[in-house]
Amino acid sequence: MIQPIKQVIKNLLYRPAGMHLGKDSHVRRPRIVHGSSCIYVGKRSVILGGGYLSAVEHYEGGDHTPRIAIGDDVYIGRSCCMTAIREITIGDGCVLSEHVYIADGAHGFDPEAGLIMKQPLSSKGAVRIGAHSFLGFRVSVMSGVELGEHCVVGADSVVTRSFPAYSMIAGNPARLIRTYSFEDKCWQPVPSSRITWKLHPESEAKLPLQAVTHRDAS
Repeated sequence: MIQPIKQVIKNLLYRPAGMHLGKDSHVRRPRIVHGSSCIYVGKRSVILGGGYLSAVEHYEGGDHTPRIAIGDDVYIGRSCCMTAIREITIGDGCVLSEHVYIADGAHGFDPEAGLIMKQPLSSKGAVRIGAHSFLGFRVSVMSGVELGEHCVVGADSVVTRSFPAYSMIAGNPARLIRTYSFEDKCWQPVPSSRITWKLHPESEAKLPLQAVTHRDAS
């Protein structure tokens, strides 16, 4: 008897009105949800407290047809922020750490068009995160980015372009550092990788404070 009562209370507290939520999925409090009818969550997924989910249908005279779709068995950590004017899709089995930011649009930055918050929103395209991908702490994913399945994104990365499945990326802007080898059963550095050293801010000496392995742009 106690278990059904707990489930009813959980559903009342953690299932926002108007949002399309699959069985055993919850959005923890505190939370802010805009455009709930345009947000879809699959089964057994959880979004922890502090989340901000916004499907923007109207903004400063512009009309949009947004959709946020989160698959089955997805875990989203505390204080996530997702804003969509077109489409954000999170594939099945993804894990998003705390403070992850995903947006498929941006404010206008025309210096002759008045206040930034009064300018129309624009988008470079949908954001799609492939199934079973992992986004580390404070990752930002920008408009138009598509990540294939089983991607890994390092903490504090800013993802501004798309990467194929089984990519490990990191940095600002994010670069490819490893790919998964089915032959060796491990993540291997990309063949054309190199190390970039960052000058220590308190010394003239070059120290390996920040080594970033990435693909040669050439």
